[in-house]
Amino acid sequence: MPTEILVVDDDPEIRNLLHVALGREGYSVTEAGDAASARARLERGGIDLITLDLTLGADDGLKLAREIRAQSDVPIIMVTGKGDAIDRVVGLELGADDYVSKPFNLREVVARVRAVLRRHEPEQRPATSAHGQERYRFNGWTLDIKCRELVHDPDGRRELTTGEFNLLEVFVRRPQRVLSRDEIMDLLKGHDWSPVDRSIDALVVRLRKKIEADPSAPQHIKTVRGVGYAFSTYVRRV
Repeated sequence: MPTEILVVDDDPEIRNLLHVALGREGYSVTEAGDAASARARLERGGIDLITLDLTLGADDGLKLAREIRAQSDVPIIMVTGKGDAIDRVVGLELGADDYVSKPFNLREVVARVRAVLRRHEPEQRPATSAHGQERYRFNGWTLDIKCRELVHDPDGRRELTTGEFNLLEVFVRRPQRVLSRDEIMDLLKGHDWSPVDRSIDALVVRLRKKIEADPSAPQHIKTVRGVGYAFSTYVRRV
């Protein structure tokens, strides 16, 4: 089945540009001109990624982004005006994965779509082996690097995307250490995707939802204002 992308924008010309550009890359594209149409399409399911205009005519794109994120982890790429820096920050903090600014380059949009979809690919676990294991334990969790598996003692295995696993690996290898966003991006660029701009913040938000008892009051991944993040939990290698 082709990857299904929902383009949400009140400008029919923008919708058509994105539809054609993404369609050429083999994606299946659905358009929505307002929040109601977007909600109706999302209710039917099967959407793999959303491009969302934050200035959605009479509708509030940020409100729609908040609704979507409350119900689903579907990737969101925000489309913003050139001067909407505050909206971009708020959107990323709400859980959007990336953004592009109007006027945009279609090749850049396609590249960002590919990158975000790669980050959301489910982890493929290799065959297990008794040799060469590398595991880290923290507060009831076990992260197995070789098997790329995260397990919680009472609840069993927790599903992580590629981006979430790679970020958690960065943290558990460097506990009790403050990492700037630039440092985290540099460390993650050794993997098969390159994070950009404030996409690190969105990735942290998603990872917190997977490992924190209360993501709004995180105990593992702490924000260090003006700097970045620190994995504050005691970690031991087993």
